Amino acid sequence: MCRLFGMSGAPRRTHATFWLLDAPDSLSDQSRREPDGTGLGYFDADGSPCVRKAPIAAYEDRRFAAEAEQVESTTFIAHIRYASTGGLEMRNTHPFEQDGRLFAHNGVVENLAELDAELGPDLSLVHGDTDSERFFALITREIRAHGGDVAGGVVRAARWIADHLPVYSLNLVLTTADGLWALRYPDTHALYVLERRRGGQHGDRHLDHNGTAGRMRVHSSDLAGAPAVVIASERMDDNPAWRPMESGELLHVGPDLRVIHAIALPHEPRHRLRLKDLRPEAAASQKGA
Repeated sequence: MCRLFGMSGAPRRTHATFWLLDAPDSLSDQSRREPDGTGLGYFDADGSPCVRKAPIAAYEDRRFAAEAEQVESTTFIAHIRYASTGGLEMRNTHPFEQDGRLFAHNGVVENLAELDAELGPDLSLVHGDTDSERFFALITREIRAHGGDVAGGVVRAARWIADHLPVYSLNLVLTTADGLWALRYPDTHALYVLERRRGGQHGDRHLDHNGTAGRMRVHSSDLAGAPAVVIASERMDDNPAWRPMESGELLHVGPDLRVIHAIALPHEPRHRLRLKDLRPEAAASQKGA
């Protein structure tokens, strides 16, 4: 399944090095089960969003994804894609950018024709074929319509989809230059949060997260002396403070690292999909790796 990662060290700008697809690049590993895209989003000192991504497939050159990417930002977002909707193209690779915000999603939403009709003129925000970018466009529309309220925009968009469309998962991470939002809905896939104190569990360690599947590694020596909040699809080290988010939980990390969370979607999707209900390519993308 797709891997989500988000991190905030706000208001401090933090150096972090990201390795995407850290597994050995051997021909025996290169199969159609390998990830279909990798992406990293962050913000320049002036708050401008930056995105580095590539539609990496198992049969293509993985050098972009394998090389270390050293960046500095207050917030970060990273995503490793297993395609369910949309071809292996740059325009379908996460994270996406709209109105200066960055977004990545793990899950499946179906009946996109109905979603396109709901978006109407705001479908112009969408440049690719994915359900994820359409979900983001609905969030962006709701944020615009309600004076820049990001949390409210996420909740209104997710509720509309949950009430009208078949849903497998809406897990997401959304970032701005000084804020991070994460939603887990429903309980299909896990999403974890770590409120990491300065120096981590032992008080003197840099951050060095390594996913169990060998797909993503994140290193930051700066966080030996500064706190951070981390969101990830899996626990990425042995810190006991990792907490699984609850189904329907929306979490916001503010510009001072204050964490606010609440159950924003307490009810099941009206048309909840199970793995057996998905198209074969969608089902393959959603299985645990």
